[in-house]
Amino acid sequence: MPADAGLYMEEIKVVKVGNRQEMNDFLSVPDIIYAGCGQYVPDMRSDVRSMFTSSEDANERTSEVQPFVAYRGQEVVGRVVGVVNKKANNTWKTRNVRFSMIEFIDDPAVSKALLDTVEAWGKAQGMERLQGPMGVTDFDKEGMLVEDFELRGSMTAYYNPDYYPRHMELLGLKKEVDWLQVRINIPQEVPPRYARVAQYAREQIGLTVKKASRREVLRGAYGPKIFKLLNEAYAPIFGFSAFSPKQAQKFLDKYVPLFNMDMIPLVENAEGELVGIAVTMPSLTEALQKSRGRLWPTGWFHLLKALKWQHEDNTEMLLVAVRPDYQGMGVNALFFDDLIPIYNKYGIKWAETGPQLEDNVRELTQWKPLHPEIVKRRRCWMKEI
Repeated sequence: MPADAGLYMEEIKVVKVGNRQEMNDFLSVPDIIYAGCGQYVPDMRSDVRSMFTSSEDANERTSEVQPFVAYRGQEVVGRVVGVVNKKANNTWKTRNVRFSMIEFIDDPAVSKALLDTVEAWGKAQGMERLQGPMGVTDFDKEGMLVEDFELRGSMTAYYNPDYYPRHMELLGLKKEVDWLQVRINIPQEVPPRYARVAQYAREQIGLTVKKASRREVLRGAYGPKIFKLLNEAYAPIFGFSAFSPKQAQKFLDKYVPLFNMDMIPLVENAEGELVGIAVTMPSLTEALQKSRGRLWPTGWFHLLKALKWQHEDNTEMLLVAVRPDYQGMGVNALFFDDLIPIYNKYGIKWAETGPQLEDNVRELTQWKPLHPEIVKRRRCWMKEI
């Protein structure tokens, strides 16, 4: 649909998702936007649906979340989620209403109606600023793609059409921050620089690499240790709010069964304290595309095949966290020293990181010995309301 198609006589109606049919319409929007798009990687519909069926009571809830769906007549033309993350607002002394999971046809009337709705919903709760795309938590997808639309997306970051950023600019939103992703080819041998630093970290600082079992993470001491570390390491990072014990356990129960624990190095100091973790896994991109976001009737097979029998040739480096007092002390070198031989063992040819803030120079420069390619710039937009 052309960009000037907003001059339709029929009004755009945005409604709160309040029943099963409206939720089904909400879930169907990506099928409309990305029909025939080879770069788009769908979310599992069951995962999206579960986001809006919280088991938390009002006293436990740290975010208000409301999905909306847009119609022109009977036609579904867009969707968005409004989020008021109370914990993040308290942490950063802000009054932000976030928009998340936004999708719309190439019609400025639709994108305007969606964001106007989130603005009004947020203002009714005392919010003063619109921000997004941001997640409900910091493990959700964030940032709108603004470059490299020809590259295939991933399971951990948004893909969107190239007209989305243009709509944001037309609606008066400005850049708040950008994230970048790093793509590397896996070398056959550990680069000498990493090997030297890793040896120093082991011998002089007393750091060691450990692999935990699923049971140790899910039901033992390592699960709480990991999220304590994440809360400490990510505290200064844009928009972050600490994970509660219940949120942590929810993520562990959901994702740990999917992981190959061999690809998750933990770094401990001489006292046995956890000071670093790298979470990586073989990509599920092709499997998710084949599943079309549905477990049934055959989606489960594509995912199981990718997890257990036939890995894709690339891996996603989902997160790296180092305790602040151990940053710059060789922990990252220990990760590389451990993972590169493992990637070769499993036939992994290349890797891509998750989004990293463009001003996080220390994080971005650590990849230099691997001759990185910077790809997929994505943006958080903002607007005073």
